[in-house]
Amino acid sequence: MILGLIDEAVVAGARQRIACEAIGLDARTVQRWKTKGVGADGRAGPKRTPKCKLSKKERNKILKIAAMPQYRNLSPRQIVPLLADKGRYVGSESTFYRILHEEKQIQHRERSRKPQKRHRPDEQIAWGPNCVWSWDITYLKSPVRGAFYYLYLIVDVWSRKIVGFAVHQTEDGSYAEALIREACAREGVERDELVLHSDNGSPMKAATMLAALQDLGVTASFSRPRVSDDNPYSEALFRTLKYCPAYPRKPFQSPEAALQWVNEFVDWYNTEHRHSGIKFVTPEQRHKGADKELLRKRDEVYAAAKLKNPERWSGKTRDWSPIESVALNPEPASIEAA
Repeated sequence: MILGLIDEAVVAGARQRIACEAIGLDARTVQRWKTKGVGADGRAGPKRTPKCKLSKKERNKILKIAAMPQYRNLSPRQIVPLLADKGRYVGSESTFYRILHEEKQIQHRERSRKPQKRHRPDEQIAWGPNCVWSWDITYLKSPVRGAFYYLYLIVDVWSRKIVGFAVHQTEDGSYAEALIREACAREGVERDELVLHSDNGSPMKAATMLAALQDLGVTASFSRPRVSDDNPYSEALFRTLKYCPAYPRKPFQSPEAALQWVNEFVDWYNTEHRHSGIKFVTPEQRHKGADKELLRKRDEVYAAAKLKNPERWSGKTRDWSPIESVALNPEPASIEAA
């Protein structure tokens, strides 16, 4: 059939090489088939079904799980660790994605843009909680067009825990000073152990704020002007906040209403949200050191799954070892080494 189509194209005036390329074949391959007398498509195909192929029942189970109310708004990268926490393994993230894609159940539902790559300033490395914090201010819509409430938010880079937040009607260095003093007192931060990173906004470089940092023994670190990606952890956190399903589409009616919603978000984010950057444990678990035991149990679940179906693993099981350090704006050499 294939050779016949090529011959028809050549008779009609096409060059054999062009006709072969049009159907994904090399001209020398066609010549070899003709020499050997191959009358049909000589390309080798699969001769047997792979042993590790999922059965129809297993495929349906994955589709059923992905459609369950508690999972349907989560990505496979969130679903698989949650199942592992319950002692279940039905497939990897790639398996979930592949099956959902084949069933046309994968689509982009967010209002976000694709992230842009930027250069980063000096590297800051966190080896544990309260080593490197990142903070920033974002807008929250108010009922008045063109007017906003301002959300001040501090996140621990190592654990991703939100360690401080406040909502005000203006941007002011005194508010930032009060927030950082409160967060340091609550977390028990000692002198000369914390780096606080922010952008170059006026509240970040206000005299009262810089004086407070000096008084607390906190080292200040700043992004380059007009480069938001130099402060990626805060930007990523704001993205999670504003694109989560619970974020209201209508403006907040008052600063108190905004603060109440943010308080509920922080509670969910710190205690329920499985963060992809810290092996899908919650920020609170990692901040308190409870993640190591949880990741060890996940590793046991995967080991048991491999023992049950060893043919589905060509190598080691998934690496559930805890992340020892986190870098803010890593140097290019650090990125290549990782």
